[in-house]
Amino acid sequence: MCSLFLIIIGASFGLLAAAGVFTVFVAVGIIPRFAGRTHTANKIFLYEEMVTIGSIIGGLVSIFPEYCQLGAFLQAHHAAWYKAAGTFIQAVFGLFAGMFVGCLALAIAEMLDSIPIFSRRISFRHGLGLAVFGMALGKLCGSLFYFWDELHRVMP
Repeated sequence: MCSLFLIIIGASFGLLAAAGVFTVFVAVGIIPRFAGRTHTANKIFLYEEMVTIGSIIGGLVSIFPEYCQLGAFLQAHHAAWYKAAGTFIQAVFGLFAGMFVGCLALAIAEMLDSIPIFSRRISFRHGLGLAVFGMALGKLCGSLFYFWDELHRVMP
């Protein structure tokens, strides 16, 4: 019974995190903007499906990392073809992961443009710089704690 409860809670939190990422993408309009820039508006549903599939695959890779190390598995073999294939797979993954991080950084930068507008609407005149600095400092402290305690190395 406890395992079922943990599965439900974990899936709920995963859906909540995914909803946050998709909310940023929708609020900024990043997918229609990319489709407009590349003059491929007729493929917008394909782009949306690719973002959804990529998020699902990314979630599975982060939950089950021991089963998703195809590039490292191929590089561990001593044949030159396996090493080349493993390096190629890791390079392609790195390229797409970098593009995702870049798009997410662009989306966050676009959201930061909305902070001054929001602050004017709620009459928040003084201390806006301190609020943004506090958010950045909190992110820095969280990242330092994450790597200091080596939480990224903890395997279930």
